[in-house]
Amino acid sequence: MDFRSLAKQFNNAPFTRQVMLDMLKDYKRPNDKISELIKSGDLILLKRGLYIPGENTDLTAPEPFLIANYLWGPSYVSLETALSYWGLIPERVFEISSVTMKLSKKIKTPTGRFTYRFMPLPYYSFGIKSVELVSGQVALVATPEKALFDKIISTAGLNLRSFTQTRDFLMEDLRIDPEGLRKFNIKELRSWLADAPKKDSLSMLIKTLNKL
Repeated sequence: MDFRSLAKQFNNAPFTRQVMLDMLKDYKRPNDKISELIKSGDLILLKRGLYIPGENTDLTAPEPFLIANYLWGPSYVSLETALSYWGLIPERVFEISSVTMKLSKKIKTPTGRFTYRFMPLPYYSFGIKSVELVSGQVALVATPEKALFDKIISTAGLNLRSFTQTRDFLMEDLRIDPEGLRKFNIKELRSWLADAPKKDSLSMLIKTLNKL
């Protein structure tokens, strides 16, 4: 069976090294075969031990959000990327931003750039949703509420101290539609406060959301 036929059976996520070795178990030198597939364009190396199908295979590549989950994990897609995905900000985001329990990191791959920001436990574990991007491909993405919390926490030098300042940050800097903010689950946001960094800024955000 050729590589394209084999790959169809595993095509709902990036190929880890173990998946590649299982896929190529009938080859005497699977590592040589992997190198050959990369050179031929049938396989794209994202980082050491992680691959996706190349354009030559005519296979559907994993969605960028799913690639982000695999590149540096545990992690979930958040910040501007998630805010854009949920339709809260108008900008189209070209760099995939995520949050991780590991060290912050930037990764450049043939498919795009991926950034990761550290958040501590237990705060990290709140507000993560499994989203089916296309059939069979499920990625971890921040809820709209968590993505906004993460954005405020990760924005250097941002300290929200008044309703006017917070409203301006939301509506002018981020250009978030107030209608979207009115749908936020305030009770859930409050439940995260005790374990969140930048509590004062997040408290001011909650007060502001209550006034919108």
